[in-house]
Amino acid sequence: MSNWPTVNYKEEGMREGMQIEDANIPVEDKVRLLDALSETGLKHIVVGSFVSPKWTPQMARIDEIVTKFHPKEGVKYTALALNARGIERAKEYSPPLTIERDPYPRLQCHMCDVFVRRNTNRSQMQEMERWPQIVAQAQERNVEAGGIGTNASWGSNFLGDFPVDALMTMLEKQHQLWDEANIKVESVSMGDPMSWCRPDKVEESIVRVKERWPEIKHFRMHFHNGRNMALPSAYAALRVLEKEDTLDIDGSIGGFGGCPYCGTGRATGQAPSEDILHMMDDMGIDTGVDIDKLIDCVWMCEEIVGRPLFGHVSKAGPRPTYDKLYDMNAPFIETMEQAKHFKLGPQAYEGGIYPYQEPVNSPYRDRLDQGKPAFDDADGEWPWKQDWFPVKD
Repeated sequence: MSNWPTVNYKEEGMREGMQIEDANIPVEDKVRLLDALSETGLKHIVVGSFVSPKWTPQMARIDEIVTKFHPKEGVKYTALALNARGIERAKEYSPPLTIERDPYPRLQCHMCDVFVRRNTNRSQMQEMERWPQIVAQAQERNVEAGGIGTNASWGSNFLGDFPVDALMTMLEKQHQLWDEANIKVESVSMGDPMSWCRPDKVEESIVRVKERWPEIKHFRMHFHNGRNMALPSAYAALRVLEKEDTLDIDGSIGGFGGCPYCGTGRATGQAPSEDILHMMDDMGIDTGVDIDKLIDCVWMCEEIVGRPLFGHVSKAGPRPTYDKLYDMNAPFIETMEQAKHFKLGPQAYEGGIYPYQEPVNSPYRDRLDQGKPAFDDADGEWPWKQDWFPVKD
């Protein structure tokens, strides 16, 4: 029986990825990609943002995208809207869009005052000024449970590292306001726009939250990957959460994405969806996503943006099952294009260097072809009790 938490995965490539790309990418290409993503088994796809085209010209034609794509039943489509005007625009396309609302009224702020000023032209202090109003509105609606959260949770490109002690203190201050209103807290969110996540800090943060407030069972994590720590940080979160917990997490195909406000642009990135979902599948977490179709989407996206993206599974392929094991007698595989044989077949490496004077063979592969495991267990015969094995029972 799996002891992993319940995972809700959200695909952010159409928003987080496209918002940092060329604003002149044709709508038709974006619609083609969105339709392909809809066929992968992803259950939640963000289609873009309803924001000012002055500052985010890449999203200027979001209205066309949401009217031209082909929604698939069973997939939730959402869009980012940062203010009342954006929400009203999004409502014009609902359905197929779901107007996403946080199930928990949430007290939150950025740990980095500089980033929030650059990003939303507001200060951390102005974010916190809204907390009493949020609590009062929750009381008026007789809300039973609220949430707490931080962004830039573990550090900032402008202010440096933030210790977990500081994060916990900020969450404690938020929790205190809910306590005073006699509203329980059931959810915590931790964001990371500037790629300061690290597995040890993520693990410590979650463990301390669970120890301090055992009633919190819902965790929302948003990692960026500018320093290649998003995937191990996601694993750390999965490792320390329990079966009764729920983890909301996201990424983008190819790991593309970025932020003009954090100082690293396109290098900011996210966890590549194909990498994180492949990892979860191998760990026994049922994602329902067809990795092969997702890789097709990555290749399509690379063609659209005109450059390779950052994921690995889309380049080396998933770990092959028996029916897809590589040909032992394949020639040298040297280039990225040749490596695509995992999907394209032998024609991908046709004409490669072949140095072997005799065909490669293996008794282990023979066993697999006979339906046996490559290795027996410790009490078995193969290879432990063969004459050529140096140590036998």
